[in-house]
Amino acid sequence: MQSPAALSVRKSASGRKPAAEPADTRFDRQLARVLQHAARIFCDKGYEGASMRDLSRAAGMSLAGLYHYFSSKEELLYLIQKHTFETIIASLCTRLEASSDPETRIRIFIENHLEYSLANKEAMKVLTHEDDTLKNEHGAEVRAIKRDYYRICFDLLEELRKAKGLQFSGRLAVLSLFGMINWIYTWHNPRVDADAAELARGMGDLFLGGVLSAGKAKRKNSAPKP
Repeated sequence: MQSPAALSVRKSASGRKPAAEPADTRFDRQLARVLQHAARIFCDKGYEGASMRDLSRAAGMSLAGLYHYFSSKEELLYLIQKHTFETIIASLCTRLEASSDPETRIRIFIENHLEYSLANKEAMKVLTHEDDTLKNEHGAEVRAIKRDYYRICFDLLEELRKAKGLQFSGRLAVLSLFGMINWIYTWHNPRVDADAAELARGMGDLFLGGVLSAGKAKRKNSAPKP
């Protein structure tokens, strides 16, 4: 089955498709390679400072060849953001199947996010710095996928809240967690900092410790007096 990003590229091409191949093979690898190079250019120069010629050179393609598959640099930015979120969500959904324990599932969410972030620092920077760049239907689609990701995290915290009988704001907890894990690309140094798995354990301890402690305290304080 072809990836959603590959399907998007095929729909936007000028009518011709690459030679027939098995799904998820050379075309998808080529797409991932182009998006990786485009993310590096957007990361270095910013969206406004990058040109299609810069992007074609980075990808090792002619300008005409790049335009054959991508109508504009906006489409490339859209595909980077779409591909990134869909990849993170697909990996997360698969990994969540391994556990039904609410705390473990939140730890899975954290580790999945950190693993992708550390392996794709340039793409994560582009997601953050070009958050409001996309307009019209491209921007609307990416925002919808981001809402799906937010909702997954919110639902995981709701599972924990109900299982433990806690009281806390789900919105505050979700946004606090994203504040903790989203900026790792700005400070992580592989020479001195731990890998994604160890960082996820530490961040999970800090986050869950705070949520469980605050949730229990709030529940105790709100309990009716005898």
